[in-house]
Parts: sequence; structure tokens; C-alpha cells
Amino acid sequence: MFQILIQKRNAETMSHKINASCLQFMLSLGLLLFWLNGFSQSDFGEADQLFKENQKILGNNFVALAWKDGKMVYQKQIEKEVGDFSAKVQVPIGSCSQWLTAAVVMTFVDEGKLSLEDKVSKYIPIFAKYMKSYITIRNCLTNTTGIQADPAGAMKLLQKGKFETLEDEVNSFASKREIATNPGTEIYYSHVGPNIAARVLEIISKKGFDRLAQERIFRPLKMRGTTFTDDNGGAVNPSGGAQSTANDYMNFLIMLLNKGEFQGKRVLSEKSVEEIETAQFSQLPVKYLPKQAEGLHNGLGDWIEANNTVFSSLNLAGTWPVIDKCRNYAALILVKSPNAEPKKEVYAKFKEILDRQLGSGCQP
Repeated sequence: MFQILIQKRNAETMSHKINASCLQFMLSLGLLLFWLNGFSQSDFGEADQLFKENQKILGNNFVALAWKDGKMVYQKQIEKEVGDFSAKVQVPIGSCSQWLTAAVVMTFVDEGKLSLEDKVSKYIPIFAKYMKSYITIRNCLTNTTGIQADPAGAMKLLQKGKFETLEDEVNSFASKREIATNPGTEIYYSHVGPNIAARVLEIISKKGFDRLAQERIFRPLKMRGTTFTDDNGGAVNPSGGAQSTANDYMNFLIMLLNKGEFQGKRVLSEKSVEEIETAQFSQLPVKYLPKQAEGLHNGLGDWIEANNTVFSSLNLAGTWPVIDKCRNYAALILVKSPNAEPKKEVYAKFKEILDRQLGSGCQP
């Protein structure tokens, strides 16, 4: 009996020692993880400093995000007043709208309802009536329609629309604007092409463009704060009239980074994503591009760097989304004020920092 009591006490003592050892191990592991997390965050101190120095340039209210390997690896929020701005706040995104519009177009291509080589006049006969029968959907998404555009200037793309419907606007392109050059012969950046392509989708589907964007892109990507609706009651503007949030637009970038899939569901085919990210008409003379896009190639709604692995949309209002498929990350700077001057050097510096931190093993 005495021996049994001794064995029981020894077992209890050993159990206490094991529990203490487990507790010590868990504490050590927790401290290690805390230290690693802190170390990881400190790697982006250079980015923090960059945004601190350029807060005023970026309009005092903006969000910067970076995503890699299934998680957000960097998030910085700058706001002039506490609670004034965040990654959930909806703001105008200007010409970053064109990337979204191209994606909506490609859902129709995936379904076989449309070809990029289709003539616009097939769906909108008025274009043939006014000698514009050779313009294709591809021309519309690559700034090569040849239709006379507004005078070069950033604010032209930000002006409030004077049309009540997209139909009225696009019909005016056909009947009231001259052909400045043959389609597919030179690049002239403007709002004309994307709006024509979006109107074609309305005719095919018999639905408004904002509804199409909601059904085909925004809802599948959980972009609940994104819309093309004009708050002033005017026509939707597929080339520059979307409003979105930083979190929403990042979901769109993640989908493209994942070759058309988002959270296990396919939104675009891999072939469509490849088409969006293929340089279009890269040998054509450039009549006009925004200064921020000089040296870049046309994709479908996006801009492509010379190495064909970096894709972006340089918004004239200040917002900047980018995907780097060589280094496998997506990043975004979204500004609150649509009047913030675009600062390409800030974007470039931010990307340099991300490349150093996230680009191990990349060989463009």
C-alpha cells in the first residue's frame, strides 16, 4: 500500500513537471512568434517613412496595401483626422475603372457572346453609317479606335458627364466625332474606347453596364463598396467613373494574380487573364499617353511594363494598383481625394521597397 502511494505521488510530480515544461515551451514559442512578427513588420519601415514624407503629396488621406501568398503583408493607413479614411471607405478611382471594365468585357468573351475582333458596328449600326465600321472591341480597349478624342489633359477624364445615358454618349461618338486616323494605326489615350465597349455589352445583354459589373465581377469578388453608378444621375462612365474601396480593389487584383480565381471560384478564365496582360499594338506610334504611362505598353484596360510581368493602372487622380507576377504580389495605393496629383516617383519608390522585401528568387 505504501509503495502504491509513492508511485502515485511520483506520477503526479512527473505530470506537474511535464505541464510546466509544456507551458514553458508555449511561452517561448509565443515570444518567438511575436519577435518574428515584429521583425517582419520592421522590414517595411522604409515604406512607412516614404508615406510619412509624402503624406501631403498624396492628399493627406490614403491607404497602401500589399498582398502575397494568401495574406496581407503590408497595410498602411494615413488620415488627416482619426476615422476620416480607411480601406473600407468608397472613393472615386478615375481611370483605374478601365481595368474593371476590361474584365467585364472578358466575361462575355469567356461565354462566347463576344469576340475582341468583332466590329462595333455589328452591335451599333450607327457606327457604319458614319464611316466607323472598322473599329473592333480590341481597338476600344487599347486606345486605338482612331476616333477624335478630347484635347490631352488629365482633368478631361474627370469631368462630369453631360449625357443621361451611355447610349446617348456612344451614339454621339459615332455621329459627332471625326475619325482622326484609321483604327489600329496609332495610340491615343482617351475615355472613348472603353465606353463604346461597355455600350456593346449593354446591347448584347439588355442590361445596364453597372448591373453587369455587379453581377459578373463585383459580387463574385465581394466588392460590396464598388459601383459605376453616377451619384449625379448622369450616364455611367466605364472609362473613369467607378467608385471603390482599397479592400475591394485588392480583391480584384488578387483574382488576377490567381489567374482568374478568387477564394476557390473562377471569375475569369486563365486565357482571358492572359489576354488582359498581353501587350497590345506595342509597335504602333504613340500620339498621346499620360506622362505617368510613358514607356509602358497597352494591355486590355491596364498598362504593362517592358518585361511583361508587371501590370498597373496609373490613375490620373492619384490611385495606383499594381500586380507583379514575377514576385507574385499585388499592391495598391488608394487616395481619398480625386484631385491628388499623380506622383509616379512615389509609386516607383514603394514598388522598389516591395521588390526588395518580397522579390526573393525573382528573375524577370
